[in-house]
Amino acid sequence: MRYMMIFKGSDEFEAGQPPSAEGVTAMGLVMAEMAEKGVLLAGDGLLPSSYGFRIQLDQGKRRVVDGPFAETKELIAGFCLIEVASREEAMEWGWRCLAADAKTIGDPESTGLLEIRPVATAEFFGDNYTPEAQERNERTFQKAAENLQNSST
Repeated sequence: MRYMMIFKGSDEFEAGQPPSAEGVTAMGLVMAEMAEKGVLLAGDGLLPSSYGFRIQLDQGKRRVVDGPFAETKELIAGFCLIEVASREEAMEWGWRCLAADAKTIGDPESTGLLEIRPVATAEFFGDNYTPEAQERNERTFQKAAENLQNSST
């Protein structure tokens, strides 16, 4: 099963405080282990919301709102996409990531929140996920994987 681990932002993150060297190392080691074990499919940190924007479509009218955004607890600081055998395995990797994330702010006793959600599979969409749609999505995601591999990030 695939799961998205969504790292929540904090006041320190939104203020632009960089993670500690210890935290960068701790998270890097967990990510490296996930990659080595074939669990990690993708993952990255995000910049604070002051660098971002939201787009909104309201009754056909387009609206752009530049960051920063007020509700820190609702903001995303990063993500990991993992593929594991069970919910329990996703949870175990999540606990390890949360422990590493606590080190990024230099406080292993800090509180943290990591949202973990299953990725929708074909079964979720039922008959609405036609063979044509499945084939199109397969081609799309193959191309996206090529794009990622060819990107210069």
